[in-house]
Amino acid sequence: MRRAIPLALALAAGIAMPAQAQEETGIGAGDVLVRLRTILVAPTEKAGPIQPGVPTGSVKVDNGYMPEVDFTYMATDHISAELIVSTTRHNIQGTGAIAGLGKVADTWALPPTLTLQYHFAPKSHVRPYVGAGVNYTIFYSSGASDSLNAALGATKVKLDDSFGYALQAGVDVDITKKVFVNLDVKFIDIDTTARLTTGGAVNKVNVSLDPFVFGAGVGFRF
Repeated sequence: MRRAIPLALALAAGIAMPAQAQEETGIGAGDVLVRLRTILVAPTEKAGPIQPGVPTGSVKVDNGYMPEVDFTYMATDHISAELIVSTTRHNIQGTGAIAGLGKVADTWALPPTLTLQYHFAPKSHVRPYVGAGVNYTIFYSSGASDSLNAALGATKVKLDDSFGYALQAGVDVDITKKVFVNLDVKFIDIDTTARLTTGGAVNKVNVSLDPFVFGAGVGFRF
C-alpha cells in the first residue's frame, strides 16, 4: 500500500501535466505564425503637377484589393518580426487639365514590408499588437492607357521604386489553439516619381502615395 500511493500520485501527475499543456493558449517564443489576409490598399496620395508639359494637370491613384500572406517569428513571448508579402494593381486617373482623359495609366506594386512587433497579451485568447518597420515598394508592369496614348502618342510609363517606413496595429483572436482570426491596419510611407516618355519628350509627376492598408483574414500557429 505504501508503494502504491506514491505510484498513483506520480501517475496522476503524469496525466495532469500533458492535460495542462493542452490547455495553454496564445503564443510564445519560438512560434511561427502564418496569416492569410484580404487587403485593401487605400492611398492618401498627394501628387504634384505634371512637369514640364502639363503644369495644370496631375494624377490620383485608385484603391487596390488583393490577397496577402505574412510570416511572423516570435523571438520572445512579446517580441516578434513579421514579413509581409503581397502585390496590388492600381489605376492612375488624370486630374486637373487631364481629368477628361479618365484613366491615364496602371501599375502593379510589390511592397515587401518588415516590421518589429510588440504583443501585449501573448497568452490570451485576444492578442493586440503594434509594430513598426521598413518598406521597399517595387513598381512593375506599368503602362499607359489607350486615352493617354491617343492624346500624346505612344507613351511609356515608369514609376520609381520607393523606400520608407511602416506603422502597424492589429489583433489576433483565437478560434482554436492553432487557428485564429486576424484584423490588421498599416500605414506605409511610399513616395515615387512617375515618368511619361513620349518620343523624345519626358514628363514627370511626383506622387506621395502613403496608403493605409486594411487587412482581415485567418492565421495559423506552428
